[in-house]
Amino acid sequence: MLISFHYTVHTSLDVVEEKISGVGKALADQRELYLGLLYPTEDYKVYGYMTNSKVKFVIVVDSSNTSLRDNEIRSMFRKLHNSFTDVMCNPFYNPGDPIQSKAFDSIVSTMMVQAF
Repeated sequence: MLISFHYTVHTSLDVVEEKISGVGKALADQRELYLGLLYPTEDYKVYGYMTNSKVKFVIVVDSSNTSLRDNEIRSMFRKLHNSFTDVMCNPFYNPGDPIQSKAFDSIVSTMMVQAF
């Protein structure tokens, strides 16, 4: 199960790369970096988002969860992006280190609870 989950996420990252290279400069000019549904399977739906600095976020949702709409997924990515930006702007954070922010963990945990 875990290996198939990793495969799904890695395949989704390949789809992100395809979308980025296919759109080219048009994507760079967009302010909205929500990539939408990347990779639907029987078990999961994988959504993608890419920041202006090319950081990629992926949210995996159980396919049986029909309560989440596209605008709610988009909102989750915005919250995640804003929280990530707060971590990166911290002068005590060293880029490349694991994120050890209680505020960031709280945002992610809250999003996970709301999704179920």
